[in-house]
Amino acid sequence: MKVSADLCIVPMGVGPSVSPYVREIKALIEASGLSATMHPNGTNIDGELAEICALAERCEARLAELGVQRTFFTLIFSTRRDKDQSMADKLAAVS
Repeated sequence: MKVSADLCIVPMGVGPSVSPYVREIKALIEASGLSATMHPNGTNIDGELAEICALAERCEARLAELGVQRTFFTLIFSTRRDKDQSMADKLAAVS
C-alpha cells in the first residue's frame, strides 16, 4: 500500500542534544532509496507502508547499537486509492 508518512524518532535519555543520533537516522533514510524530506520535527516519506515500517525498524536497531535504551516514535500516514499522489503533489494542490 502506497502511503505518505511522517516519521519522528526521538532517542530518550541521551542528553539535551540528539544531533549525532539524528545524523545516523538521516543516513539510513537516505540509503533506503525512498523519497524523503527532513523537517525540524521529523521526516516526510513517500513509499510502500511495509518499506517505511521496515525502515523504522532499521532506525530503531541502529539506535540500539549506539546504546540508546529508549526511543519514542510517531508514524503518521495517509493513503489515497483513487490516484497516485506524492507529498509534492499535495503541496502543489494548495499553492
